[in-house]
Amino acid sequence: MTASHRVVLSVGSNLGDRLGTLQGCVQAIGDLPETDVLAVSPVYETAPVGGPAQPDYLNAVLIVATGLAPHDLLAATQRIEAGFGRTRAERFGPRTLDIDIIGYDEQISDDPVLTLPHPRAHERAFVLAPWHDLDPAASLPGRGAVAALLAGALLTGSGRDSVRRQPHMNLDAP
Repeated sequence: MTASHRVVLSVGSNLGDRLGTLQGCVQAIGDLPETDVLAVSPVYETAPVGGPAQPDYLNAVLIVATGLAPHDLLAATQRIEAGFGRTRAERFGPRTLDIDIIGYDEQISDDPVLTLPHPRAHERAFVLAPWHDLDPAASLPGRGAVAALLAGALLTGSGRDSVRRQPHMNLDAP
């Protein structure tokens, strides 16, 4: 790799073989040029946020090192989503695969195509809980410590029942 950037990705699936899809996603991200998966969180089952009635999600967080520029990484993750049958028919609708770029180094950007950090990550326990498992000292640029954000999300959201760690489900790094 030429230049290495630390990136936090959130991955989720609530249609089809959710765990198999997430494992395939981890492998596909590891297969991207100039990209290494450094760490994979435990898997959580989470209630959907917004949108129509739909099945629960499986979610995880990945920490990757990449030489890809932010928009190139976004394009690559959207190709991976499409490869797993992702359609963008309904906002907050069910999906075979969702990959969000949560943070890219310490960048802060209000680019409408790729806002960094992710504009809703600070309030999403399904992102914060697995990220905290990977890196308890992590912080979200412009928002603060992930541990404090997670505590707040659990208090203001639907509580601990909305994010359930699944110890019998594991994702392997490539």
